[in-house]
Amino acid sequence: MEKLDEVVKVIKDSKEYKTCIDLKKQMESNEDINLLVKKIKILQKKYIRTNDKDIKLELDNLEKELNEIPIYHIYMENLEKVNDMINYVKDELNSYFDLLLNEKKY
Repeated sequence: MEKLDEVVKVIKDSKEYKTCIDLKKQMESNEDINLLVKKIKILQKKYIRTNDKDIKLELDNLEKELNEIPIYHIYMENLEKVNDMINYVKDELNSYFDLLLNEKKY
């Protein structure tokens, strides 16, 4: 558990994680971003129910508009890096446990 805590600490201390936290706070007070996100969520639900290509087109346009907002774009880039770090740890742990469990079977 101690080693796992160290890994979590490394991720939390990373520049990318800290950037995500800071940008998320900034975005919470940005009305344009919040409005776009709200519209996108509504359209996603409609699209899932209807599979309407016009809704999909509008959804794509709103997502493009959102991704063109610099703070959001930077946030998403950093979030992807943080998620990559988490997935790497998860994959390594899965491999480790798989190896352990398979060794015990023999």
